[in-house]
Amino acid sequence: MASINKPFSQSCENNKDVILKVLEQALKEHNKVLEIGSGTGQHAVYFGEHLSHLQWQTSDMVHNHNGIRTWLADCDASNILPPVEFTLGKSDWPKGEFDAVFTANTTHIMQPAEAQLMMEMIAKNLPEGGVFCQYGPFNIDGKYTSESNQRFDKHLESEGCGGIRSVEELVAWAKGLTLVDKVAMPANNFILIWRKIGQ
Repeated sequence: MASINKPFSQSCENNKDVILKVLEQALKEHNKVLEIGSGTGQHAVYFGEHLSHLQWQTSDMVHNHNGIRTWLADCDASNILPPVEFTLGKSDWPKGEFDAVFTANTTHIMQPAEAQLMMEMIAKNLPEGGVFCQYGPFNIDGKYTSESNQRFDKHLESEGCGGIRSVEELVAWAKGLTLVDKVAMPANNFILIWRKIGQ
Protein backbone atom coordinates (compact mmCIF):
# COMPACT_ATOMS: atom_id res chain seq x y z
CA MET A 1 0.00 0.00 0.00
CA ALA A 2 1.42 3.39 -1.01
CA SER A 3 2.28 5.88 1.68
CA ILE A 4 0.05 8.92 1.91
CA ASN A 5 1.29 12.49 2.06
CA LYS A 6 4.53 11.75 0.23
CA PRO A 7 6.33 14.93 -0.81
CA PHE A 8 6.10 15.46 -4.55
CA SER A 9 8.11 17.57 -6.98
CA GLN A 10 6.63 18.12 -10.43
CA SER A 11 10.04 19.07 -11.81
CA CYS A 12 11.45 15.71 -10.68
CA GLU A 13 8.59 13.96 -12.44
CA ASN A 14 9.19 16.01 -15.59
CA ASN A 15 12.95 15.54 -15.86
CA LYS A 16 13.54 12.00 -14.56
CA ASP A 17 13.50 10.24 -17.93
CA VAL A 18 15.88 12.60 -19.72
CA ILE A 19 18.28 12.59 -16.77
CA LEU A 20 18.17 8.79 -16.60
CA LYS A 21 19.31 8.51 -20.21
CA VAL A 22 22.45 10.47 -19.38
CA LEU A 23 23.10 8.63 -16.11
CA GLU A 24 22.78 5.24 -17.83
CA GLN A 25 25.91 6.09 -19.81
CA ALA A 26 27.79 8.24 -17.30
CA LEU A 27 27.42 5.78 -14.41
CA LYS A 28 27.52 2.44 -16.24
CA GLU A 29 30.99 1.57 -14.91
CA HIS A 30 30.49 2.87 -11.38
CA ASN A 31 29.34 1.15 -8.22
CA LYS A 32 28.27 3.50 -5.44
CA VAL A 33 26.75 6.93 -5.92
CA LEU A 34 26.16 9.65 -3.35
CA GLU A 35 23.16 11.83 -4.14
CA ILE A 36 23.61 15.28 -2.64
CA GLY A 37 20.27 16.88 -1.82
CA SER A 38 17.86 14.00 -2.38
CA GLY A 39 14.91 16.34 -1.75
CA THR A 40 11.64 14.44 -1.98
CA GLY A 41 13.37 11.13 -2.73
CA GLN A 42 11.69 10.77 -6.13
CA HIS A 43 14.91 10.81 -8.14
CA ALA A 44 16.60 8.31 -5.82
CA VAL A 45 13.78 5.80 -6.20
CA TYR A 46 13.46 6.20 -9.96
CA PHE A 47 17.17 6.12 -10.74
CA GLY A 48 17.92 3.43 -8.18
CA GLU A 49 15.25 1.16 -9.64
CA HIS A 50 16.55 1.63 -13.17
CA LEU A 51 20.27 1.53 -12.32
CA SER A 52 20.23 -1.65 -10.31
CA HIS A 53 24.00 -2.14 -10.59
CA LEU A 54 24.49 0.92 -8.36
CA GLN A 55 24.21 1.34 -4.63
CA TRP A 56 22.40 4.68 -4.32
CA GLN A 57 23.08 6.62 -1.11
CA THR A 58 20.54 9.36 -0.42
CA SER A 59 21.51 12.42 1.61
CA ASP A 60 20.01 15.74 2.62
CA MET A 61 19.40 18.03 5.54
CA VAL A 62 17.59 16.23 8.36
CA HIS A 63 14.25 17.97 7.85
CA ASN A 64 13.91 16.25 4.44
CA HIS A 65 14.67 12.73 5.70
CA ASN A 66 11.11 11.70 6.57
CA GLY A 67 9.90 12.55 3.09
CA ILE A 68 12.71 10.58 1.49
CA ARG A 69 11.94 7.63 3.73
CA THR A 70 8.28 7.61 2.63
CA TRP A 71 9.39 7.20 -0.97
CA LEU A 72 11.86 4.47 -0.04
CA ALA A 73 9.13 2.65 1.93
CA ASP A 74 7.10 2.26 -1.27
CA CYS A 75 10.10 1.04 -3.27
CA ASP A 76 11.06 -2.61 -3.65
CA ALA A 77 14.64 -1.92 -4.74
CA SER A 78 17.25 -3.02 -2.19
CA ASN A 79 20.09 -0.90 -3.62
CA ILE A 80 18.76 2.48 -2.37
CA LEU A 81 20.01 3.43 1.07
CA PRO A 82 18.21 5.54 3.70
CA PRO A 83 19.26 9.18 3.89
CA VAL A 84 22.31 10.35 5.79
CA GLU A 85 22.65 13.89 7.07
CA PHE A 86 24.63 16.14 4.78
CA THR A 87 24.40 19.89 5.34
CA LEU A 88 27.10 21.86 3.56
CA GLY A 89 29.18 23.88 5.97
CA LYS A 90 28.12 21.74 8.92
CA SER A 91 28.52 18.09 7.95
CA ASP A 92 31.61 16.08 7.14
CA TRP A 93 31.69 14.13 3.89
CA PRO A 94 29.37 11.12 4.34
CA LYS A 95 31.06 7.87 5.32
CA GLY A 96 31.53 5.37 2.55
CA GLU A 97 33.59 4.94 -0.58
CA PHE A 98 31.67 6.66 -3.39
CA ASP A 99 32.97 6.50 -6.94
CA ALA A 100 30.15 8.73 -8.22
CA VAL A 101 28.16 11.76 -7.07
CA PHE A 102 24.85 13.07 -8.41
CA THR A 103 22.98 16.23 -7.59
CA ALA A 104 19.95 17.86 -9.23
CA ASN A 105 18.59 21.38 -8.84
CA THR A 106 20.66 22.14 -5.77
CA THR A 107 23.52 24.35 -6.92
CA HIS A 108 21.35 27.40 -7.63
CA ILE A 109 19.59 27.04 -4.26
CA MET A 110 22.87 27.10 -2.33
CA GLN A 111 24.65 30.26 -1.34
CA PRO A 112 27.83 30.81 -3.41
CA ALA A 113 30.07 29.75 -0.51
CA GLU A 114 28.06 26.53 -0.13
CA ALA A 115 28.25 25.77 -3.85
CA GLN A 116 31.99 26.37 -3.75
CA LEU A 117 32.35 24.08 -0.73
CA MET A 118 30.36 21.36 -2.49
CA MET A 119 32.61 21.49 -5.55
CA GLU A 120 35.74 21.42 -3.37
CA MET A 121 34.50 18.51 -1.25
CA ILE A 122 33.58 16.44 -4.28
CA ALA A 123 36.94 17.14 -5.92
CA LYS A 124 38.72 16.11 -2.73
CA ASN A 125 36.72 12.96 -1.94
CA LEU A 126 36.03 11.37 -5.32
CA PRO A 127 38.62 8.70 -6.18
CA GLU A 128 40.58 8.78 -9.41
CA GLY A 129 38.19 7.83 -12.20
CA GLY A 130 35.18 9.02 -10.20
CA VAL A 131 32.36 10.94 -11.88
CA PHE A 132 30.12 13.80 -10.76
CA CYS A 133 26.84 14.46 -12.59
CA GLN A 134 25.38 17.90 -11.83
CA TYR A 135 21.94 18.82 -13.18
CA GLY A 136 20.31 22.23 -13.25
CA PRO A 137 20.37 25.68 -14.85
CA PHE A 138 23.82 27.17 -15.39
CA ASN A 139 25.15 30.33 -16.97
CA ILE A 140 27.70 30.12 -19.78
CA ASP A 141 30.49 32.72 -19.92
CA GLY A 142 28.65 34.53 -17.15
CA LYS A 143 25.52 34.98 -19.29
CA TYR A 144 22.04 33.53 -19.01
CA THR A 145 21.16 30.91 -21.60
CA SER A 146 17.53 32.09 -21.79
CA GLU A 147 15.24 34.88 -20.69
CA SER A 148 13.30 32.39 -18.56
CA ASN A 149 16.48 31.54 -16.65
CA GLN A 150 17.10 35.23 -16.05
CA ARG A 151 13.58 35.58 -14.63
CA PHE A 152 14.08 32.45 -12.56
CA ASP A 153 17.32 33.85 -11.14
CA LYS A 154 15.54 37.01 -10.02
CA HIS A 155 12.95 34.81 -8.31
CA LEU A 156 15.72 32.84 -6.60
CA GLU A 157 17.26 36.07 -5.36
CA SER A 158 13.90 37.20 -3.95
CA GLU A 159 13.65 33.87 -2.09
CA GLY A 160 17.10 34.30 -0.55
CA CYS A 161 18.78 31.62 -2.65
CA GLY A 162 22.28 31.95 -4.06
CA GLY A 163 21.21 31.91 -7.68
CA ILE A 164 22.35 30.40 -10.97
CA ARG A 165 26.09 29.79 -11.08
CA SER A 166 28.31 30.17 -14.10
CA VAL A 167 29.99 27.03 -15.42
CA GLU A 168 33.31 28.86 -15.45
CA GLU A 169 32.89 29.71 -11.77
CA LEU A 170 32.30 26.03 -10.97
CA VAL A 171 35.37 25.00 -12.96
CA ALA A 172 37.49 27.39 -10.90
CA TRP A 173 36.14 25.92 -7.67
CA ALA A 174 36.42 22.27 -8.72
CA LYS A 175 40.20 21.99 -8.79
CA GLY A 176 41.02 18.32 -9.36
CA LEU A 177 37.91 17.69 -11.42
CA THR A 178 37.76 17.96 -15.20
CA LEU A 179 34.55 19.04 -16.92
CA VAL A 180 34.30 16.42 -19.68
CA ASP A 181 30.79 17.08 -21.01
CA LYS A 182 28.02 19.64 -20.87
CA VAL A 183 24.79 17.96 -21.97
CA ALA A 184 21.97 20.29 -22.99
CA MET A 185 18.64 19.29 -21.43
CA PRO A 186 15.02 20.46 -21.77
CA ALA A 187 13.82 23.64 -20.04
CA ASN A 188 17.19 25.38 -20.51
CA ASN A 189 19.03 23.05 -18.13
CA PHE A 190 22.26 21.09 -18.44
CA ILE A 191 23.93 18.07 -16.97
CA LEU A 192 27.57 18.83 -16.28
CA ILE A 193 29.70 15.70 -16.22
CA TRP A 194 32.91 15.96 -14.24
CA ARG A 195 35.64 13.33 -13.84
CA LYS A 196 38.51 12.94 -11.44
CA ILE A 197 41.36 12.34 -13.83
CA GLY A 198 44.76 11.37 -12.45
CA GLN A 199 47.75 13.52 -13.19
